[in-house]
Amino acid sequence: MKYDVIVIGSGPGGYVAAVRASQHGLKTAVVERENLGGICLNWGCIPTKALLKSAQVYTYMKHASNYGVSVTGTDPDLPAMVSRSRGVADTMSKGVAFLMKKYNVDVLYGVGCVLPDHRVEVKSDTGTVIHEATHIIIATGARSKVMPSMPQDGRHIIGYREAMTLPTIPQSMLVCGSGAIGSEFAFFYQSLGVQVTLVEFMPQILPNEDEETAATISRCFRKLGMKVMTSASVERVDVVDDRCHVTVRDAKKNTEVSVDSDIVLSAVGVVTNLEGIGLEETGIATERGKIVVDDYYQTNIPGYYAIGDVVHGPALAHVAEAEAVCCVEHIAGGHPEKVRYDNIPGCTYVSPEVASVGLSEKKAQEAGYEIRVGKSFFRASGRATAAGNNEGFVKVIIDRKSDQILGCHLCGDNVTEMIAEIVVARQQGITARQIAESVHPHPTMSESIREAIDAAYEN
Repeated sequence: MKYDVIVIGSGPGGYVAAVRASQHGLKTAVVERENLGGICLNWGCIPTKALLKSAQVYTYMKHASNYGVSVTGTDPDLPAMVSRSRGVADTMSKGVAFLMKKYNVDVLYGVGCVLPDHRVEVKSDTGTVIHEATHIIIATGARSKVMPSMPQDGRHIIGYREAMTLPTIPQSMLVCGSGAIGSEFAFFYQSLGVQVTLVEFMPQILPNEDEETAATISRCFRKLGMKVMTSASVERVDVVDDRCHVTVRDAKKNTEVSVDSDIVLSAVGVVTNLEGIGLEETGIATERGKIVVDDYYQTNIPGYYAIGDVVHGPALAHVAEAEAVCCVEHIAGGHPEKVRYDNIPGCTYVSPEVASVGLSEKKAQEAGYEIRVGKSFFRASGRATAAGNNEGFVKVIIDRKSDQILGCHLCGDNVTEMIAEIVVARQQGITARQIAESVHPHPTMSESIREAIDAAYEN
């Protein structure tokens, strides 16, 4: 079959690229080896949020008396939570299938491999078929990184897939890595009553976040009963009598400690899926485990593109989607705006939630900016207090010379829904004063953004 565009991988980058290409009238196909929607819809962003919602409901029920509600017989049912989560994932995957049908995108199930001369090989149980395409987009995503000190066996030492489908609630768990994935799973299982130990190599958990945000989440985790170890690393895991004996090195004390747990969850990051997809045969250049592309995601070989986790940049679903749109608009002859990697929001769905964009206070100072810093604490928010959780704050970093927002860091309930205001402002050059002069509704959490900006001008 001859196509205008073939996309390899149907994750957030791949299926968005396929839909946009079809909208431009290009004959399009997408190659998928497993489930439409990729890791995000099936084993990542979406099903984890379903699990976290179950944990939130359970937490509300445990503390229902705080809201004047009497509840008895409250117990977490992990198999039921997992079943709901898988159902949500299945629904979303079917939604992608609907989009493929709606936009006349051919779905080619199998393992895709790029070949020279604008060809794609698709291997499946029924055989091997070679298709041609004028434009080929690689969007094969990433998988859980396996560390030599923690060889995953799927039972005692697990990755995110197994963490999403455990058959029973363990008594204890050690989570290695406190990025978004590690912190969310640590929070989820601690909320269900599991004794969680969170181990982070860097000096703070959530290493990419502002120091004050990380300190707040660390304090909240400890209030839940979680053990948090920073500047620490897992040196070895010995499985004896169905228990994990974990040797953890504490760099601050220069000592080793032993931690016993039922399960070890490795959440130390991801590695790109580049093996066996024909890059070497086709001559596509890579660097440090990523495909090298230009501003419009063209590789060094004309007609071959790459987006998402396989290229340099944040490994986030919304980044892959933005790259997909930019790439396809360029293929279709348009002049899209380049993706601004300095304006990518990051969100972590623990409680309180974390959301941020731009520079941290420390990085802004290191970059030489003369800054204003303003904060607004949710304990002063009527909406947050009425909702029963006023933990957290809004922190803005403003350039004194230009009045542009260099960074914004939020920690609190529903802040992942609030960060978009700052992203749009930074994208469009809206100043901090212009945001502060815009009327924010009351009572809402969002008015704390205006209050934080107001506080910055007091300095």
